[in-house]
Amino acid sequence: MSDISFSDWMRQQQQRAESALERSLPAAGLQPGRLHEAMRYTTLGGGKRVRPLLAYAAGALTGAPSERLDAAACALECIHVYSLVHDDMPCMDDDALRRGKPTVHVQYDEATALLVGDALQTLAFDLLSAPGLFADPARQLRAVHTLARASGSRGMAGGQAIDLASVGLALTREELEVMHLHKTGALIRAAVLLGALAGEIDEPSLQALDHYARAIGLLFQVVDDILDTTADTATLGKTAGKDAAHDKPTYVSILGLSESRLLASELAAQAEASLQELGERAQRLRELAHYIVSRQF
Repeated sequence: MSDISFSDWMRQQQQRAESALERSLPAAGLQPGRLHEAMRYTTLGGGKRVRPLLAYAAGALTGAPSERLDAAACALECIHVYSLVHDDMPCMDDDALRRGKPTVHVQYDEATALLVGDALQTLAFDLLSAPGLFADPARQLRAVHTLARASGSRGMAGGQAIDLASVGLALTREELEVMHLHKTGALIRAAVLLGALAGEIDEPSLQALDHYARAIGLLFQVVDDILDTTADTATLGKTAGKDAAHDKPTYVSILGLSESRLLASELAAQAEASLQELGERAQRLRELAHYIVSRQF
């Protein structure tokens, strides 16, 4: 285990992800310049890079090569940012602020925002499917399939559809969990799995990481719901209280604030228990679980 502190490790990996994204995104001067400028505007210089952090932590556990792991991290962040760009548009949540600055459709226009999302989504698969990136083509195909499944109607996009259809409805806790296992959890799960698949890992260890990732995906959303209730806009970097304003079901609206905090602690414990057999190699993943749950305090 490295002697470097978790906070230093996290800062290094965030900078690593930023540099990799800087290299991977088309230059702003490359035609069509306005589209490429907007892609860089929304992707660079913001966000906590939670999905790349999870991929890097899992990749460190499996000894993944740097180039392969950077491509996976960038692909994940491209999918995540595209989803935010589309989520903020007037036809979805109609939000004007993201990561502390105007959303893409506000800074540019709606058509550009739509194209930014489309271009980032395809860039993700461009990066992950690059010839020769993996030594084993079958492993590379599995990684591409994992990201595709997590992004589409059986993952993130499907979760967003359920979310839009649930406005004003009184969901049960089980129904809310299904929605968030798709909307938020699927891509977080993919982040852990892609990091692991970028290196060498056996199936039992991969299953342990999958259990961890499922708990982390729900944990992230529970904490997000808590913060939407308790934090202000300046702290969040996005509009606070918008879920309540849009009459969306959340863990806080269904369980209450104290029960939601208890659930977050339980999910963090489940995530840590899933890593027990992986020993000290999984320390960064444990620390990331603690980091995610601590955002509520």
